Amino acid sequence: MTRVRAKLVNQRLRLLFLVILLTFGALAARTAYLQTVRASSLAAAATSQTRMMLTTPAMRGTITDRSGTPLAIAQPAVDVVADPLQIAAPAQDARVVARIFGLRYKPLLRAFSNHKSQYVLVVRQASPAKAAALQMKKLIGFTFQPDQRRVYPQGTVAAPLLGYMGVDQPLGGLETSLNGVLHGKPGKEIVVRDALGQVVETQQTQPVVNGTNVFLTLDSRIQANAEQILEQTVWKWHAKDATAIVMDPRTGAILAMAQEPGYNANSFPQAYAHGLTVDHAINDVFEPGSVFKVVTISGALSQHDITPNTVFTVPGSLRVADRVIHDAEVHGTERLHVWQILQRSSNIGTDEIAERYLHESGLKYWMHRFGFGKPTGIDFPGESSGILPSYWSGSTIGTVPIGQGVSVTAIQLASVYSAIANNGLWVQPHLVDHVAGQASPTMRKRRILAPGIDRELRNMLRGVVSDQGTAVAASIPGYSVAGKTGTAQKPGPYGYLPGKYVATFVGMVPASKPRLVVLVSVDEPQGEIYGGLVAAPAFEQIASFDLQDLQIPPDMPIK
Repeated sequence: MTRVRAKLVNQRLRLLFLVILLTFGALAARTAYLQTVRASSLAAAATSQTRMMLTTPAMRGTITDRSGTPLAIAQPAVDVVADPLQIAAPAQDARVVARIFGLRYKPLLRAFSNHKSQYVLVVRQASPAKAAALQMKKLIGFTFQPDQRRVYPQGTVAAPLLGYMGVDQPLGGLETSLNGVLHGKPGKEIVVRDALGQVVETQQTQPVVNGTNVFLTLDSRIQANAEQILEQTVWKWHAKDATAIVMDPRTGAILAMAQEPGYNANSFPQAYAHGLTVDHAINDVFEPGSVFKVVTISGALSQHDITPNTVFTVPGSLRVADRVIHDAEVHGTERLHVWQILQRSSNIGTDEIAERYLHESGLKYWMHRFGFGKPTGIDFPGESSGILPSYWSGSTIGTVPIGQGVSVTAIQLASVYSAIANNGLWVQPHLVDHVAGQASPTMRKRRILAPGIDRELRNMLRGVVSDQGTAVAASIPGYSVAGKTGTAQKPGPYGYLPGKYVATFVGMVPASKPRLVVLVSVDEPQGEIYGGLVAAPAFEQIASFDLQDLQIPPDMPIK
């Protein structure tokens, strides 16, 4: 019995020894495998867990008005990132994070409990104060990476012009067109962490180059005032929208480009959803109506076919092919000087000039010379070219001279009247004055009118603002004003839309030596439709403020 028991013990010992031998053999084989076949991949994995390449964003450049008042700035922010593999108490940590950042608890709990991921972006562009509050909790598994967020401190001022800087890319406006100089160059650094995920060393490999500041031609005071006046105008006339441009005719600098309804630039996503982000002055086209008559009359003046004192017999109506042209006010046959035709905005008199002296070829020439049908080249994305007639019928010579059957942009009109104000010299309109550290860009210039023709036009346009003209409401005490009204019915897919008009006034002041050109256009006013009644009063309010703000001296005695 003892011998049998001893034999059994020996068998068990031999079996145990065999198991131990096989185990050590397997371990040796595994060690050899890890040290040879898997060595490189495991080393890379270990390195990736302790050494991480991070990108440090460059601070975006500031956009300011011409005096340096900030319109768009970058503020420091923090991206909060979590590694679920290092979070020991997901429920507890989720409650802390939810309380600090005002987030929902359950989605955080699910994210922190997911051990298949080592990267969870908890909060993007968090405020530094809240990020610091979480950091003070000293929770394991959370890292804090520098970021920034875009803020528009003036709120509604110039919002459609500025556009918006989204989380990762610009969304329209100057933020898009200036992105090349605003965004800078991000830096790169290697961050080394210990086993608990805490940063123990940072190695910079590429320094941050912050974006460059940009100074606009805009004057934030003039811009804000124009927006306020347009808001009142839209409310008074129950209009669909309204646009205003204030421009220095000598330099092409845009001092204001306003529109209403407006919106807060910090609320761009909501404004975009409601269709408020399109810049009407640059992107929209409309039939100009009588403000276009300066093209017809200046063309005939330039060809020396007429003078301001040339007399025309103007009947009560004029048939042109299948159209019958009327004036706004009913009258019998009259004899009018050219200056009276412009002063009273006579459709019939203007068409007589076009039919007798310009014809199709002359009108096409002068429209192209003034720049209609092509972009002005303003430094803003998405500029429209306008629309010129694709073909000419018998009645076209009766519609185009008075601003029908042709579509323009507000910036085209403002630049044309600026050329008349600037001794016949057209200067490219622009919104950017200069980029910090760089000289101001040189603007394109071209002569539209021969010397002297511009002066004749300005003298005639002064009559529009006189007691006998169509824009008495545009007059400003102490200052001479020259300008033109326009009232145009809006076209639709099947002809003109009944009851829908665009009322416009474009003026220059002081007319003796213009320093400002101001355009006001009101879309679909109710009650009154004429540019002299709807748009001219807004011009007077905007221009009066600007003259005082810029300290431009009067050029006439105050009566």
